Amino acid sequence: MRHSTLCAFAITVLATPLGADQGKPSRSALAPGVFAITDVTVIPMTGDTTLREATVVVRDGRIAEVGATRNVKVPSGARRVDGRGKYLIPGLADMHAHLYSDGDAPDSVGKYELGVMVANGVTATRLMIGTPEHFVLRREVEAGRITGPQLWIASPQFTGKEDVNSRVVTTADDTRAAVREMADRGYDFIKLTLFITPAVYDAVVDEAKRRRIPVVGHVDPEVGVARALQARQQIEHLDNYLESVLADSAPMKASVSDRGLFRPKNWESLDWIDDRKVERIAGETARAGIFTCPTLTVFKAAFALGQSLEEIQSRPDWRIMPADMRELYLGAREKYWGQAASEARRMRYVEVRNQLVKAIADSGGKIMAGSDTPEWFFAYGWTIHRELESLVAAGLTPYQALAAGTRNPAEFLRASKEWGTIEKGKRADLLLLEANPLEDIRNTARIEAVAVGGRWLDREERERMIDEAAKRLGGEEVS
Repeated sequence: MRHSTLCAFAITVLATPLGADQGKPSRSALAPGVFAITDVTVIPMTGDTTLREATVVVRDGRIAEVGATRNVKVPSGARRVDGRGKYLIPGLADMHAHLYSDGDAPDSVGKYELGVMVANGVTATRLMIGTPEHFVLRREVEAGRITGPQLWIASPQFTGKEDVNSRVVTTADDTRAAVREMADRGYDFIKLTLFITPAVYDAVVDEAKRRRIPVVGHVDPEVGVARALQARQQIEHLDNYLESVLADSAPMKASVSDRGLFRPKNWESLDWIDDRKVERIAGETARAGIFTCPTLTVFKAAFALGQSLEEIQSRPDWRIMPADMRELYLGAREKYWGQAASEARRMRYVEVRNQLVKAIADSGGKIMAGSDTPEWFFAYGWTIHRELESLVAAGLTPYQALAAGTRNPAEFLRASKEWGTIEKGKRADLLLLEANPLEDIRNTARIEAVAVGGRWLDREERERMIDEAAKRLGGEEVS
């Protein structure tokens, strides 16, 4: 299985501009045909506004018209979708995802995993530890042979120690060669994880700048957030922010970022958070111009709030979880909670991470939604909706949370001309919802239908895609 903060424990029981090729349009096929969604309330995400009693016409996978129903003529012979009482938003982007097939699950199930994402309204995905199979999947999606989200692919993880799907980098020369190799292979990002020394980090940043490939991922404690912000690295998981906001008088320097979560002594650091430093680093993050992907949900649920076995098994995610992964994580869960920190410290952990997200947004920083799934009983697809809910719980408005899952990722990927908002000429990546997400963000999960590149997926088709994944991954007998 691939490395991550969470999975590693279970097993052991510069945002530089995207290059022209990386920003290429239409990373999934556009479907032929014409249809119109009539009398719907459109939430275009061009601003915090809605367009009521509107009609959206889609032709050959792109939005041909958007406007008040009285002003839009539906082409003769077009399929009509009644949108009365419903809401239309752009398709969602999951900016931090993985696949079970990245590890022990066979590569052949990858296409079904992408199907689960699309069935849940995810029409763009960033796979965060790359494998050669990801390029095969992307080609198949672009050709229309697989129904899946548009794919952006990070490199195998750059790390100082051997790991799964990794590139070990310990010297500046090796690091530069590895960056050039990943850029030549066509990866969209250089992904950093752990055990990266400052010298190696500087080599990554410098060579990546030369090759115009962004640096994303974790921040090693030796590197620190300040150095990463100076390099304009796109930081995942708020990694090492908790260490950065410890009071000067704190008797420790380590906190509960990354693997620190699994060291009971580190949780004492939560008693030494300096709220003034939270505001300061949030402002520095915003001024650095980087996009923040905090991945709140998995960390909050797995390590702070906890989950009963009944809750875990009742979620739809359980159906597609391979049996060996179920056993692995159940054992890890039991071990973690056998030595968990006090409730007060766990709630402080949630509070500080929420404070950071809210302060970054208030300072003008851009937040992106990412699920970091599949991890700890949470699967891709469903969890992006939970992440939007977590962003609202952190203090963002429903509109800001929707932006984190639509227009902000498109802007970060230099794809705003293609998707992220509902406008004429853009890809028809759309979610038709039963209720208004601006009133209750949980309504993003009340999906009536999904369009990906204009391909219309109704409830029956979406359920079929999930059932097929449950059969292939979870071993279910599906009739």
